[in-house]
Amino acid sequence: MVFRTMLLCYDGTREGRTALHQGAELASACGAFVHLLAVVRTSATSIVGESLSSDAPFAEQTRYVEEILHEGVTRLTERGIKARGHVALGEPIDEIARAAKTLQVDLIVLGHRTQSAFARWWRGSVGVTLLDLSACSILICIENPPPETGP
Repeated sequence: MVFRTMLLCYDGTREGRTALHQGAELASACGAFVHLLAVVRTSATSIVGESLSSDAPFAEQTRYVEEILHEGVTRLTERGIKARGHVALGEPIDEIARAAKTLQVDLIVLGHRTQSAFARWWRGSVGVTLLDLSACSILICIENPPPETGP
């Protein structure tokens, strides 16, 4: 299958950079257009907290995410990949699924963050949950581990 439109989830973390690198390789090979998505996690308490606080941490977080997104789009376009950035506000799983549907992408690309069994049980896995919510393929990028050294 040739992927024509991809949604690449990017947050600037090591896992996000792995997804950006591997997604860029695939997009380049397929000639795909890339929608780069960064999600600002929101909750009722963070929104209420911002309205009561002069520090405006939510606004700072949004600016930071926009900077990360700009960096990612720049990296893609420097490689000759057509890309557009999107910032979404909400829960990452919901926003990724919503963006994939709205943008009618063929593939979602995201990085993998290792979690403890308890954390996976408590919060769930983004990749597994997206399998249930999306109507397209999903590529979960894993950073190549360093080669093992002998005993």
